[in-house]
Amino acid sequence: MPSDPAARLILSTATLSCAGGCADHQDACAVFANGQGGLCAVLANGLGGQHCGEQAAQQAIATVRAAFAQQAEPRSATVRRYLEAAHRAVQTRQQQHPELATMRTTAVTLLIDSGWATWAHSGDSRLYHFRAGAVAFQTRDHSVPQRLVGASDLHPSQIRYHQDRNQLLAALGEPGDLRLTTLPEPMALQAGDAFLLCSDGLWEPVTELEMIADRLKTATPAEWLELLEYRVLSRTLADHDHYSAVAVWIMDA
Repeated sequence: MPSDPAARLILSTATLSCAGGCADHQDACAVFANGQGGLCAVLANGLGGQHCGEQAAQQAIATVRAAFAQQAEPRSATVRRYLEAAHRAVQTRQQQHPELATMRTTAVTLLIDSGWATWAHSGDSRLYHFRAGAVAFQTRDHSVPQRLVGASDLHPSQIRYHQDRNQLLAALGEPGDLRLTTLPEPMALQAGDAFLLCSDGLWEPVTELEMIADRLKTATPAEWLELLEYRVLSRTLADHDHYSAVAVWIMDA
């Protein structure tokens, strides 16, 4: 691992999670710090109904937290191990409790330490990295519409509200090994960088250009999430989906 490229950087975070119009809140998110400059943000969107999704999401968060406490070096292999451990934990609960056999969850996690960042995800919960007023990186959903985009049969903007958008190709709790995507190499952070982890309940009604605009006119991560939530609530019906987000800003000390 290269030496610390930006010792003067500090991190500021905020979280948002709401059941929306759903009877069950199947999202979960959290930010953990290890007291040594390391930070882990994780977000999960549970699937399966009848409280199964809620339990899967909570299990994923708890497992990632325990794994982060054991190791925090920002490498691709580290975040991969986080989600693989969470996947096995969900599968174990399925086996122990037959009534939870349908439990699944998406997951996306961001790991930051010593001025470097890396991330991994499975499913359609997303991570956005913003730099210099633009989207520098965006995860690609493990979904049928995203596959159509990859085959040039669909424009990326058409993923939102596509009739098959909820058909996922990967999630924690699926049989067998976990399918996930990781950032190949850690990325050096810069002052002004911002990260947004969010479930589909947030990124579906809010465009990337709006995320950027709201980021540029707010002074804190909490204010940013407030504006994003306002957009969600102004565009959704009373029975709209749950939504969650984690914002992480990188600033000069």
